[in-house]
Amino acid sequence: MRRNLDNKECEVLLEQNYIGRLAYISGGCPYIVPITYFYDSETNTITSYSSEGHKIQEMRKNTAVCLSIDEIASISNWKSVLVQGNFEELSRIDAKHMLHKFSEGVKKVIFDNFGEYPKYISEFSAKIDAEDAPIVFRIHMNELTGKIRITDN
Repeated sequence: MRRNLDNKECEVLLEQNYIGRLAYISGGCPYIVPITYFYDSETNTITSYSSEGHKIQEMRKNTAVCLSIDEIASISNWKSVLVQGNFEELSRIDAKHMLHKFSEGVKKVIFDNFGEYPKYISEFSAKIDAEDAPIVFRIHMNELTGKIRITDN
């Protein structure tokens, strides 16, 4: 059986995961990269961070982005969510606050899923050089869609 996920089911999938694939546009071409993210149900946004580079430079130019999250048990048992939204770069106290919320949120997801509680961001996300400040960003969700396929045996 294959069907669409309702909004609540999509949000639950976002809450239960922390790794997705971010799509953005550069020079008219799509790019897709893996990211660690945190879904903030209070603000209905996705938070992540990165170092300065191609992805950040291009999202500043074209803020339209897409995030894909999957849970795949088998070819006939999977769930998938697609978030359409807009990039927003955070700064100063907002960035610091959201990076802390991101870290604590992802640690909770890891604990809930695996029974482990990492101490540092570097244990579950990309490490940023000490001299580079992380660029913290949010994705404001415009559209949320999902699908599920479950085959009863």
